[in-house]
Amino acid sequence: MLGGVTVPFEKGLLGHSDGDALLHAVIDALLGAAGLGDIGAQFPSSDPAFKDADSTHLLRQVAKLIRDHGWRLVNLDATIIVEQPVMKPYLEPMRQCIATCLAVEPEQVNVKAKTNDGLGVIGAGEGIIVQTVALLEEIE
Repeated sequence: MLGGVTVPFEKGLLGHSDGDALLHAVIDALLGAAGLGDIGAQFPSSDPAFKDADSTHLLRQVAKLIRDHGWRLVNLDATIIVEQPVMKPYLEPMRQCIATCLAVEPEQVNVKAKTNDGLGVIGAGEGIIVQTVALLEEIE
């Protein structure tokens, strides 16, 4: 599961919840931009309630939390860095999923992917990196 989308591949992501690295990075970016800590503070891995949790559900909770604190998403940009599998077929469905979870227009969300050109742990296919930036504005 990546970006709320099933990406068929022989390897998977590990995590206390469903391990969705993209949605977890989006959650961290949103919480950070709103000054509300991080995913571990909101959904601690020590809490069995979040074991195998659906990250789209967590993202919806965070969307409500930031709205309740007076913030609205202007835009969000995410970069997935992974050697395999090829991400291109999944980027638009990921974008749509994130926009739906956040109750924003898809044009406010950008999801792109890059490889690490065979370098390091990522290039060897042993990991994934997701970098995400969110811009919020105060609700007037």
